[in-house]
Amino acid sequence: MNSSGIFITLEGGEGVGKSTQMRMLVRRLEGSGWKVEATREPGATPLGKRISELVRSATGAGPVDKAELMLYLADRAQHVERVIAPALAKGIAVVCDRFIDSSEVYQGRARGLGSGEVRRLNEWVCGKAWPDLTVVLDLAPEIGLQRALERQDSLGLGLDRLESEAMEFHRQVRRGFLAQAEAEPERIKVVDAGLPRDQVAENIWAQVNGLLKERRP
Repeated sequence: MNSSGIFITLEGGEGVGKSTQMRMLVRRLEGSGWKVEATREPGATPLGKRISELVRSATGAGPVDKAELMLYLADRAQHVERVIAPALAKGIAVVCDRFIDSSEVYQGRARGLGSGEVRRLNEWVCGKAWPDLTVVLDLAPEIGLQRALERQDSLGLGLDRLESEAMEFHRQVRRGFLAQAEAEPERIKVVDAGLPRDQVAENIWAQVNGLLKERRP
C-alpha cells in the first residue's frame, strides 16, 4: 500500500462507463474528507496528450503491438513521476481511469505480448506507485461498444483505433480483465456495469469503503 494517500484505479473495456463512475466516486471521496486527484491514461500530462493522439488515432497505419505498448509505458512513466507519486506523497486520494491492468490486458493478453512480461515492465515504470484498489467495470463488449458509438455520435466523432478493433479482440479484453481479477482478488474487484448507473456507483463505493476503513484523510 501507498504510505500516505490512497490509489484507486478504474478498469474495463470500451464503453463500460469509467468516466461517469469516476466523477461520481470523486464527489463521494471529497464528501468523505479526502482531497482527490482525478486523472487518466493516456493523456494526463502534456507529453501524454501527444502519446494519446498517436495510440488512439484511427487514421494511418498505427503503431505495431510492441510500439503501442512502449508508448503507453512512456505515458505511464511521465504520469507517475509528474502526477501520481507527488499526489500520493501529499496524502491525496488518486483516482485513475485506466492504469497498469489496461496494458497487461490490452497488450499483454489481447495483443499476445504476455501479461507477465508487461507486469515486469509496469513494475519497473511504476515503482511504489501501485494501486491499493482496482475496480473492473464488467460489461458485454457488444453493449459497451454500442454505448461508445452512441457517445461518439453525440459528439460528432467516430470510433477511435482501439474501439474499432474486431469484436473478438474486445471479447479477449473482457476475458483478460476477469482473469486479472481472478489472479489478484485482494486488489481487483469486479462490478457489474450493466446495472443502473446509481447502483453501479453504490457497488463501487462498497468496495472503496473497505479501503477507507484502513485509512483516514
